[in-house]
Amino acid sequence: MAVYFVGDIQGCYSELDALLTKVGFSSNNDQLYVAGDLVARGPDSLETLRFIKSLNNNAKVVLGNHDLHLLSVYHGIKKVKAQDLLGPLLSAPDVAPLMDWLIQQPLIQKLPDEKTYMSHAGLSPQWTPETALIQATIAQKYLNSSASSHWLSNMYGEQPTSWIDADDELSRFRFTINSLTRMRYCYTDGSLNFTCKDNPNDATKNLAPWFEFKHIKENTQWIFGHWAALMGACPFDNIHALDTGCVWGQHLTMLRWHDKKLFTEQSHKSTIR
Repeated sequence: MAVYFVGDIQGCYSELDALLTKVGFSSNNDQLYVAGDLVARGPDSLETLRFIKSLNNNAKVVLGNHDLHLLSVYHGIKKVKAQDLLGPLLSAPDVAPLMDWLIQQPLIQKLPDEKTYMSHAGLSPQWTPETALIQATIAQKYLNSSASSHWLSNMYGEQPTSWIDADDELSRFRFTINSLTRMRYCYTDGSLNFTCKDNPNDATKNLAPWFEFKHIKENTQWIFGHWAALMGACPFDNIHALDTGCVWGQHLTMLRWHDKKLFTEQSHKSTIR
């Protein structure tokens, strides 16, 4: 069995299909870990969800910010954005089981018997991996509860930016969602910044990428997506950035875990905006 990690698909199903063919992926024997943002902006969010769902336990998914926004749209909390190209998905006859499946996905995946984790955005400098996993599990239970609409409604907002200020259920939930699905930069005290999306070479000096706080030990591996401006560049061997902007005309990246080999598929013309 081979384990593969893939970055933000964002509805680029044809590129995903081509990449899986390139690596010889077996839907019966191999496992595919998807680093969030399965949907939005690309042309085939519906086919992407259908395919990943069809892999059953051979697919290991984490929710990204676009996936959570889709769930909010489906639950009538937010309006659909025209640029997200979600019309075919939202009007599909199987949209209900697809959304039921999607909302059951966690915010963090951990490889069995390894200190290897995957989340969409990364790991807050204010957390250990163990704390993050506990909080992600709590948030997942909220999203899967009968009050899922309540929690989806209350995940929006940029406060608190620091874990120490998360002093009730809602603020802890919001910090968890923001740190695991939206974070890129942090201030020098480790608090979250939500405005800067630049490459680290262009960021202001009072900000640092979350992974530069060196809170992830060398014996721990972390895989993330979300940050296309990095184009897969990360200065630490144990932290793997997999969003390489396929939906923006760049390429889709897949990491084969046992030998750390990277495979890419150039964006197909239909996905270039």
